[in-house]
Amino acid sequence: MSQTLEATIDTKGRIILHENIELEKNRRALVTILDEDPKIEIFETALLSEKSLAQDWSTPEEDKAWQHLAELPSC
Repeated sequence: MSQTLEATIDTKGRIILHENIELEKNRRALVTILDEDPKIEIFETALLSEKSLAQDWSTPEEDKAWQHLAELPSC
């Protein structure tokens, strides 16, 4: 059974799959290099937006809104 997976290839030729896979044994693979930039990853988006989100979230109003969670007993 053939399977197509999305991946990114970095400038050093390393292949980074966008999802985890498990195979019963080693398999051959074909790699097609597309002429387009990779989609920005979610974690990259989070890192890039961290500073602007911190401005919204680091306020006395937000601290008050979430205070009840700090009062919960730890597990």
